[in-house]
Amino acid sequence: MATTERTKLNTLYRQWAPGTPLTSEDLAAQGISADLAVHYVRAGWLFRLARGVYCRPNDTLELHPCLILLQRTIDGLHVGGKSALDWYGVRHYLSQKPVLHLYGWTAARLPGWFTERFPAEYHRKRLFDEPPADPLHAGPFEKRSSAPRVSTPERALLEVFSEVGVRQPLQEARELAESAYSLRADVLRDLLQHCSSVKTVRLCLQFGRELSLPWAAKLNPAQLPTGSTRAWVSRSADGLLVLKP
Repeated sequence: MATTERTKLNTLYRQWAPGTPLTSEDLAAQGISADLAVHYVRAGWLFRLARGVYCRPNDTLELHPCLILLQRTIDGLHVGGKSALDWYGVRHYLSQKPVLHLYGWTAARLPGWFTERFPAEYHRKRLFDEPPADPLHAGPFEKRSSAPRVSTPERALLEVFSEVGVRQPLQEARELAESAYSLRADVLRDLLQHCSSVKTVRLCLQFGRELSLPWAAKLNPAQLPTGSTRAWVSRSADGLLVLKP
């Protein structure tokens, strides 16, 4: 029995990339039952991060495989907003204490074992008409098969705009828009046509015009959901924001 247990453990370790958390389901696929996992934990061969989640003893978890694991439990989870822009090199300034901005479709709470290692905020956001498990214009970072899902720069900027008047300073959003001058107009058009937030659509068009961004001239407001003919008004720390249709 002890030899069988040791063989299973050795097989697991050969296939287990350092820095990667595994779930009980992952262990079961390797022939390791819940009882055997408990035995491994007590023997110091596994470390229990939380109920049903494990890592190697004394291992330093890596961000990307941790995000891949979370994607399996939270519909539509992806790196978005300012974090996604930062990953693509679009930033106004470097934060002293960067917080990872994660977005998803369902109400969820990030597990403690994750936020203790990677300071993060989760936003339940239904900004686009899209399949919950397959967010529009969000996919593996740099198209790598083992990378977590990340918003494209176009989607990320709209996610930033959607937070203006709530938790996102207007001036910073404007500065990020100015830095995102090379956005793809066709991708942005597709996102805007599926966008459920009139504020976000109008803010995108207004900043594009005011900053003379190259993609703005390629967008036709008449083909986008800009809402009624009334102005959209919001009061925030930056002052009064008026968005015309």
